[in-house]
Amino acid sequence: MTGLRLGTRGSKLALWQAEWVRAALSRHGGSAELVIIKTRGDADVDRPLHQLEGKGFFTKEIEDALLDGRIDVAVHSLKDLPTSLPEGLTLGAVPERGDPRDVLITRREGISSIAGLTPGAKIGTSSLRRVAQIRYLRPDLEVVPLRGNVPTRVDKVMQGRGDLAAALLAAAGLERLELAARIAARLDPLELMPAPGQGALGLEVRADDRTARAALQPLEDPASARAVAAERSLLAALGGGCQAPVAASCDHGEGGSGKGRLFGRVTAQDGSVQITASAEIDERDPAAAGVAVAHLLRAQGASRLLGR
Repeated sequence: MTGLRLGTRGSKLALWQAEWVRAALSRHGGSAELVIIKTRGDADVDRPLHQLEGKGFFTKEIEDALLDGRIDVAVHSLKDLPTSLPEGLTLGAVPERGDPRDVLITRREGISSIAGLTPGAKIGTSSLRRVAQIRYLRPDLEVVPLRGNVPTRVDKVMQGRGDLAAALLAAAGLERLELAARIAARLDPLELMPAPGQGALGLEVRADDRTARAALQPLEDPASARAVAAERSLLAALGGGCQAPVAASCDHGEGGSGKGRLFGRVTAQDGSVQITASAEIDERDPAAAGVAVAHLLRAQGASRLLGR
């Protein structure tokens, strides 16, 4: 099989993810090379992402390369990928998902929860979803913007730059970069709900590229694909972008019952109001759960909170 060209950002985490895909393809008899592409989100690091206009801050330039034929597969963190893909592109595979939870990291010993942070403490995050939920949970904390790649953000907390006491990050990113020792607490998804698709990779291809799609099929994890399909369906049904304060989490049921459940949440940016709803996931049509949860959230005022 001719080697595939994998398009990726150049951050340590993005490169880890692309290298993982390359190794997985190799295990199934394939080969690939990495093509590093700089995105708008990488270039503009001075402002919180939700203050930037448009969508696809970490994906558009890679998708352009895919459409132009410069690469064969775009390797994305799925939470960064807009739910509406450009014409001619499709998801070729969703590999087994990492831990989807958010985590707390802090330089202060003995703190193992958000509740343990002292009033007025500074907590950093680059996500409007996290900002809104923290303001709801702990309006006494000072939330400050925190951009940069994962190791940079961890270093800023550990060195106390700007008197930063703690930060919120994704568990999967820390684990992939062997920084799990920095995790003070893995947060209950019903306390601080993660982003739709968090912890999963999305391998995007040209819809008419049968060779790439066939090569990626062994990497597909059906359970992960169903879960993220439900979560992304919720985001799409609410009309929210990747930086909207929309959260989602799948509970796969106890004892292997298979009765998974999708939870969705929308939080006012100032943290004054938070609404949560859920629906059972039908394995045959997981996207239907996202539509159902979106309907329940809109009935509670989600459109108003999202400025619709």
